Amino acid sequence: MGIRSTYDIDRFDVDRFESAYDKVMAKWPVEREAVTVPTPFGETYVNGCGPADGRPLVLLPGGGGATSASWYAQTADLARARHRVYAVDLIGAPGRSVPAAGRRPRTVADLTAWLDALLDGLGVTAAVDLGGHSYGGWIALHYALRAPARVRRLFLLDPTQCFAGFETAYLLHALPMLLRPTGRRVRAFLEWETGGVPLDPDWLRLQEAGAGFPSVKPVTGPRPAPDALRGLNASVLLLLAGSSRTLPQSRLRSTGGTPITHLVAARAGGLLPHVETDILPDVSHHALPHAAPERLGRHLTGFLGS
Repeated sequence: MGIRSTYDIDRFDVDRFESAYDKVMAKWPVEREAVTVPTPFGETYVNGCGPADGRPLVLLPGGGGATSASWYAQTADLARARHRVYAVDLIGAPGRSVPAAGRRPRTVADLTAWLDALLDGLGVTAAVDLGGHSYGGWIALHYALRAPARVRRLFLLDPTQCFAGFETAYLLHALPMLLRPTGRRVRAFLEWETGGVPLDPDWLRLQEAGAGFPSVKPVTGPRPAPDALRGLNASVLLLLAGSSRTLPQSRLRSTGGTPITHLVAARAGGLLPHVETDILPDVSHHALPHAAPERLGRHLTGFLGS
């Protein structure tokens, strides 16, 4: 079962999406292996690479049009660092995962059950290293809080709704794309958020091709409670995009102009017992993780290998 047999292809160009997806995946290491794992919420598509006996590392993409393909710029280094990398297409989001008929994750508890089933299906019994970008960071953090025995190390790449809310201007710019998604609207939004910085054309075409993907409503919810964050024992790496437009810039007026990324890093540092924080300058939210500087790769391999 796949996209073509599951969705109304009259309303979505499956061939264009599949072609764009494959073109980005061609940037992955040559030894990539794709598997489909059954879960109570549907079949989850996973791209894997790295040594079979390496430490398991699960990567969750952001929301919207992001897929496991977005990790192509980091997977080779992570695999060389003796990790068995599993990059996941989220259930019900653009990608090759297929939600079960009539059932989708609706709560954070459902997401936890889905990830538990995914790890079991991959045969992963040891505690994993887990990372996520944007919305994927929100999922990863909630999972680490609810299933602490299954997470060894956690990295959060410019996560949303974890330590701060959204900037109003960001939501307003995203609204046309959300109400009536088209490739042109996706491109315009990404060019605005990234400040016109050149983006990988293959990745950008994949985002455009994903416009109108018949997604299900994502799980949303509040930020994790401060007391829960204080009780998290896993080691955490928090990397923030210095030019991100997702964060509430209006707070600058009440803090003497302190950059919001510094405020978020300070808040996370005051809540999480074992956290490293850093800010990646001159990179925006949606440029991560594929267009990140080499500094990102050094951060990830250093943290996960320690």
